[in-house]
Amino acid sequence: MLDSFLIGILGLLGLLALIAVRVPIAYTMILIGIVGISLQSGPFIVLNQLKDLAYAQFSNYDLSVLPMFILMGGLASRCGLSADLFRGANAWLGQFRGGVAMAAVAACAGFGAVSGSSTATASTMGQVALPELRKYKYSPALSTGTIAAGGTLGILIPPSVVLIVYAIIVEANVVTMFAAALLPGILAMLLFILAVALYVRLVPGSGPQGAAVSASELGAATVAVIPVFIIFGVVIGGIYAGIYSPTAAAAIGVFLVVLYGFGRRRLSLAGLVDALLETARTSGMIFLILLGAELLKIFMSRAGVPQAAAEMLQGSGLAPMVIMVLIIVIFLVLGCLMDSLSMVILAIPFFWPVVAGLDFGLSPAELKIWFGIIILVVVEVGLITPPVGLNVFIINQQASDIPMRETFKGVMPFLGMELFRVTLLVAFPVITLFLPRLLQG
Repeated sequence: MLDSFLIGILGLLGLLALIAVRVPIAYTMILIGIVGISLQSGPFIVLNQLKDLAYAQFSNYDLSVLPMFILMGGLASRCGLSADLFRGANAWLGQFRGGVAMAAVAACAGFGAVSGSSTATASTMGQVALPELRKYKYSPALSTGTIAAGGTLGILIPPSVVLIVYAIIVEANVVTMFAAALLPGILAMLLFILAVALYVRLVPGSGPQGAAVSASELGAATVAVIPVFIIFGVVIGGIYAGIYSPTAAAAIGVFLVVLYGFGRRRLSLAGLVDALLETARTSGMIFLILLGAELLKIFMSRAGVPQAAAEMLQGSGLAPMVIMVLIIVIFLVLGCLMDSLSMVILAIPFFWPVVAGLDFGLSPAELKIWFGIIILVVVEVGLITPPVGLNVFIINQQASDIPMRETFKGVMPFLGMELFRVTLLVAFPVITLFLPRLLQG
């Protein structure tokens, strides 16, 4: 009979091998979890656990917020809010050198505030902004790189689906996590705009000026984005103010987007049904991954793998900040192999026990917040990091005439800004913790 710890190590190697050959992460974790627990305790134990595990996992009230925010994002994309955001940002920024690309970044940030998904933000804004960037003869690298990088803002600017999942895994407060994500998200937008400004000056002709608009056009474009600010203010503002829970806020957000869509005749019944079906598919995928993660966590905990990793790193004599940097590097490597949600669900149960046992001069609650935001920023980087870069693939499908190497070349300035932002957040936890402390104090 194999030792339980050895079974755990073999299971971990099998997990990485299956991920490397592109077996879907949910099936991989379920398979490894079931086989591992069966080898440890016998097949009847697995069957007995599956009897209650799925219900216990999916009946968690905190998970109800996920389909609501996913639905809100799906409806927002069908109501043309992304186009309104881009037109509004372009009216203000388009007349500057590189302004259309800057407007695309700002619009990605705005749409991320109602969609909560990086891939949805990249896909939707690509359809809206790429034609304008082509119209003004922006270089292929800058135009596609801007949208791919700008799409990553959807993962951090609240409400964020991945942020909610992280909060559930480590048992953090979702409202506090939303507050912590706001300043780093705004910082990302500003750094991306700076990256565009530097790029167009270092590479002449890559980002020409757009046309100036009249005062009436500027006013009309500005008025058109007011509904987005109202929806964001009601949803996120209500959460921060403690008026209602995140789940209730998401339901209110769905209602407001539907009201806006039907009121402006931008949302049809077919579009509503399509958004509901998309939400069901996406939510089902997330829930299946969570079930697989729970099975894997049971298997690995019984094998003692996370505990051994925590003891090894904590007893290594390395400074806490050095261990944090090592974890960040591991997440950057994982970002080249899998999508952001799968990465968080798979890796956090292994690394959170390690971080929780280190002394960073923060309380346990603040450590959860700080670590979560750092990891989400690193996960953002994975969306545009070669050779995978999920957002790069999404944009490449929309601009198939542009070689992928051009898009990867275009995301390099944004990648540099992301690494700079990670450094700032690690070195200065106050950037992340300022708003949570303000809300609590």
